[in-house]
Amino acid sequence: MKQPNPFSLSRKEGWRRFADAPARQRPEQLTRAQLKGLSEEASEDYNDARHDWHANFGIVNTPQLSSIHEELDQIVASNRQDGDRIRSAAVIDALPGLGKTTIANLYGRTFDRQQMRRLSQVTDAGHERIPVFRVGLTSNTTLRTLNRMICEFYGHPATDRANAAALASHALDCVLSCETQLGIIDDIHFIDLDRRDGLAVSNHLKWLANELPVTFIYVGVGLAERRFFADGLTGKNTVLAQTARRWTRLGVDPFRLDTDQGRQHWRSLLKATESRLVLVDHRPGMLVRLADYLFERTSGHVGSYFTLVLRGCYRAIRTGAETLNRTVLDGVRLDEASEQTRQQMAAALARGTMPSALGDTA
Repeated sequence: MKQPNPFSLSRKEGWRRFADAPARQRPEQLTRAQLKGLSEEASEDYNDARHDWHANFGIVNTPQLSSIHEELDQIVASNRQDGDRIRSAAVIDALPGLGKTTIANLYGRTFDRQQMRRLSQVTDAGHERIPVFRVGLTSNTTLRTLNRMICEFYGHPATDRANAAALASHALDCVLSCETQLGIIDDIHFIDLDRRDGLAVSNHLKWLANELPVTFIYVGVGLAERRFFADGLTGKNTVLAQTARRWTRLGVDPFRLDTDQGRQHWRSLLKATESRLVLVDHRPGMLVRLADYLFERTSGHVGSYFTLVLRGCYRAIRTGAETLNRTVLDGVRLDEASEQTRQQMAAALARGTMPSALGDTA
């Protein structure tokens, strides 16, 4: 089995590989006869190439992704204030499995590529240009570890021995020297505003927004429900919360079947996915015919959907089925949330309380 390329988006070298990676080479579409005519080794190599392709065939441009990228374009383009002005931030806030991190990373990659095309790879002062930095928080993130993670992204040599204040200064120097314009901070739901360390990190995010001349994109789960935008304040004190005034919340919705547009969007996702698959017995409409079944299995959550398709493709190749149908996909177990709601979705579709995805095919 070919090993995946090891890199982390939390280091500049990994981000650079992500931003600069060329489009993958799609494996050749073979017929049954051609596949049967391959030697054992050639067949193994071909299947391995298909597994790699299906795991990395690129991003389907969903309505949710397009909508948020358009909002982010507006926010970033309007943040052209001089260094003495505070820039507004964006936060992508939604339930798990809806592609929040993917949406943020893809926007960062597009922005990075645009800046590197328009500007040189080296700043006028001779420093490496790094248009975007990205870090992901952990459940025990403190003020010091947040600063350290930013410094580690840039590869600053003093990350191990400096205190929190020094690391904050080093982070500022890195951003200024490398002329960074966009900062992505993922998993901010790990900040617990009920804890002293969590409140300190939340306040430090405001300091970073004040001092670093970048537009921040934050990504988190269920932030509105956890009163994250209220900065942990309650009652009359909520009017003092700065986050709600500085952050623009961008939600990500699952696919829905209760409107004509929702059903059309779901079918469009299936059609776009079909065009990427390399299975010998692939036929147009293979996934669209399974539209209700696929919704039943995933509840319209794009992360669960792509997991089902990816594992289904692996199973179809391994078993020789070479197509995606209910028999193949029934052999794939998904995340627990999808499995728990499957019967509920199936019952709603059977009763007609949830419309069929194929109800409006105009």
